[in-house]
Amino acid sequence: MMADFYIRTKEDLKQAVEELGILPFFANEIPGFSIEENCAPETYFSKEPGVWEWKGPVIQELRCAYGKFFGKKAAFISSKWFPDFANYRRDGYDYDARVDEGLSNYNEQYLYELIASRHSILSKDAKAVGGYIKPKKDGPDQWQPRKGFDTLITKLQMMGYITTTDFEYEVDKNGNFYGWGIARYATPEEFFGKKFTNRVYKYTPEESKQRLLRHLKKILPDTDRDTLEHFLG
Repeated sequence: MMADFYIRTKEDLKQAVEELGILPFFANEIPGFSIEENCAPETYFSKEPGVWEWKGPVIQELRCAYGKFFGKKAAFISSKWFPDFANYRRDGYDYDARVDEGLSNYNEQYLYELIASRHSILSKDAKAVGGYIKPKKDGPDQWQPRKGFDTLITKLQMMGYITTTDFEYEVDKNGNFYGWGIARYATPEEFFGKKFTNRVYKYTPEESKQRLLRHLKKILPDTDRDTLEHFLG
């Protein structure tokens, strides 16, 4: 059985992320291993702030990683474990080395460099600057936007090259927030700084994988190794 946790407050969520180190947002192949399955109903969907609204503050206050890391679904990873995760998923390559080895296609590289060249960028701005959406004005009729933003940004997160650093909200004329939070993206190198860069390639990718598996087995002792390996990807 996994270590018990139940989320009623933002502090509960922060504690769960720190203690577990890896915490998926949604239900997955490991029963009970998600925020969705372990939060009070009133924190999931209600008029009051809940787990959806707490994502950004938790990322910022803990300086943890958040993104589509497992099975293309969102999860938190603490700053302690993200270097191993990134090292394993990157297979030991920083992005320049990935390009040099011919492991990155043009579209993937284009989006990575668009984000990496900035301190951080909102998803809507990345789409606009990168040409993934057609300008509202002055765009020629024959102009066609780039395709594949969602697929590419998910791939870059799954490989450990991009993380979500916050969620920001639109503001109406009365100063009230509305709508879904807009993701802000950055490279882990930019977001975490030396805390990440000094550790990400400390081990071989296989050593990082084994460290992650040992940690998962510790917090999920009743889950068999094959399931843990499949979850880890």
